[in-house]
Amino acid sequence: MTSALVACIKWGSLYGPEYVNRLYSGARRHFDRPIRFFCMTEDAAGFHPQIEVIDLPQEPFRAEMDAALAVADRKGAMRKVSLFRPGVLPVEGPVLGFDLDVVITGPLAPIHDGAPGKVRMRHDWVEARRGRPTGHGSVFRFDPAEHGFLYDSVAADPVGAVEKARGSEQRHTSHEAMERDVFDYIPEAQVVSFKHDCMDLPPLNYTRVPRFPEGASVVCFHGNPKMDEAVAGYRGSLLRWCRATPWLKEHWIDRARADLGEDWA
Repeated sequence: MTSALVACIKWGSLYGPEYVNRLYSGARRHFDRPIRFFCMTEDAAGFHPQIEVIDLPQEPFRAEMDAALAVADRKGAMRKVSLFRPGVLPVEGPVLGFDLDVVITGPLAPIHDGAPGKVRMRHDWVEARRGRPTGHGSVFRFDPAEHGFLYDSVAADPVGAVEKARGSEQRHTSHEAMERDVFDYIPEAQVVSFKHDCMDLPPLNYTRVPRFPEGASVVCFHGNPKMDEAVAGYRGSLLRWCRATPWLKEHWIDRARADLGEDWA
């Protein structure tokens, strides 16, 4: 049986290796076939041994891109384009990519297998509300052999690419694919937002535990709270206050530890 290909990228110290390991566990538990899991990083210490490590490239356009991103106040936000670099992933076929601030709760095959040949992302929540066409970058499906333009357009003109995307990697990825008519939205029910779809608004968020998203495959923790904050209960603001979330601990921590062992999750 052909393996499903899954990838993520980790740089800096914001997320520890447990985030990568738990993502790996969630992916392999929720696919209907074996997987190969890749992480592009400059520091693989603490990774589960079955995670395949790819060195984070030092892109020749990095300085220009960072300077443009600093003007856009989004420094570092487009490092993910390295995943789209032709040949950097030693595989053939579609790749399902994730940010590290997600929790997998349901089957991934529908996201991975849908709309062959297209770049797939969920409609960004804020952009959808405003009636604007932009994908959200927490979950993305692409084919390295077919979608190298996602890297090449940045490499050819890093300043222009950053300015065109207004410093947003997800805007760059989705709009470049849309311009070539190779973009497809992942159904919204399959990829949900913890803060938009699981948490209640005040005052109900003070009395109700955030809802488990029945039928969803991925829960995104963009902004705050992040997963560790939501597990314990979050007190960041009146709007983002949430009670401790047992189902999140079960799916993100407990099941990963049962799968990989205490040392890895």
